Amino acid sequence: MASEKTAPLGYDDTPFLPNSPWRVHDGRRPQPRIVTPGTPSTQEKPGLPPSDAVILFDGRDLSRWKGRDGKARWLVQDGYMEVNGTGNIETIEHFGDCQLHLEWAAPAEIKGSSQGRGNSGVFLMGRYEIQVLDGYNNPTYADGMTAAIYGQYPPLVNACRKPGEWQTYDIFFVAPRFEGDKLISPAYVTVVHNGVLVHHHQAIMGPTGHRRLASYSEPHPPTGPLMLQDHGGDKVRYRNIWYRPLKGYDEA
Repeated sequence: MASEKTAPLGYDDTPFLPNSPWRVHDGRRPQPRIVTPGTPSTQEKPGLPPSDAVILFDGRDLSRWKGRDGKARWLVQDGYMEVNGTGNIETIEHFGDCQLHLEWAAPAEIKGSSQGRGNSGVFLMGRYEIQVLDGYNNPTYADGMTAAIYGQYPPLVNACRKPGEWQTYDIFFVAPRFEGDKLISPAYVTVVHNGVLVHHHQAIMGPTGHRRLASYSEPHPPTGPLMLQDHGGDKVRYRNIWYRPLKGYDEA
């Protein structure tokens, strides 16, 4: 009995793609690596990250983090960490272009207003802040709103959940590029808040500041830590923090 003939994977007589060694539908082109998708989170428990994610916090300890005096001292219990007035914490590991996922919850008990209610922040490379704030029925200045690129761009919409409920940030970040002291390309960020797009490939003006115009006044390394802000001890909680380096499909 003749064996079944295998269909060809592609073509070897099509035009070459611009600036590429590969033809259109090239059968020799490397296949994308396989990644097992994660699972969604619920209010009761976090989901699972994709199989190639780097886990920064899995709910058990702060071994991948450090604080202002060396050791990260935020409270860890019941699968989350909580701001407790001991200062900002940041990852020991540094990274640049990435897909970042984290979940946070403002305190269920409402205290204060505007910037004084459930305030924290997610600092990419320790420099570029995506605001964390209880923005549910809580007016404040627009570029300090929940999910704002702080001091620069408000979110496209307010997608906040009620205080005490878990919220998600999915952040796609491209680090700035420098040649010597010259900025070649700014940082760009796309942010999805609770499944809603709130920033789309937005160019960042420069490292975050308060009451000043951001700018790229000096170059910095191509990687940096993820920093989480302790803003006056507001008891904001975090869980399920992971990232994936952004690389081409055929890069190592």
